[in-house]
Amino acid sequence: MADKNDTHSGGLTAIGFLWRFVAALALVLLTYNPSRQSAYHWITAAIADSAFGPLHLLLVAVLLIGWVVYWIATWRALGTLGVALAGLVLGALIWLLVDIGLLKIESVSAVTWILLVGFAIVLAVGVSWSHVWRRITGQINVEDVDD
Repeated sequence: MADKNDTHSGGLTAIGFLWRFVAALALVLLTYNPSRQSAYHWITAAIADSAFGPLHLLLVAVLLIGWVVYWIATWRALGTLGVALAGLVLGALIWLLVDIGLLKIESVSAVTWILLVGFAIVLAVGVSWSHVWRRITGQINVEDVDD
């Protein structure tokens, strides 16, 4: 008999994955995007104008924390092979969408946007992978860390 708390045990839902993707997309696009409205552009302009201040440093720290959380979770969940395979699948999917005419890559900016969204998808899959793995195999991933 299934535990009545099983549905509340933190399993992955479509909404849960969507939230992880939105957070990854926000992290990626706030860090850099071709619209020139990103932390990269704001900070490099401040450095060029000798106006780098505490708000810039705070933004760097917050973004760095986000990148560390997402990158470590993705790398630990997927590993080198998993990240490469996720990139391969995503690249093939993008190529298919371009080939059938659903995506247009008429400029460097368009390609950059597509790659940034793709990178956010890989990060979202990485932070969601333990839930997927548990659902597929019934196994729970546990990180064994030496103290």
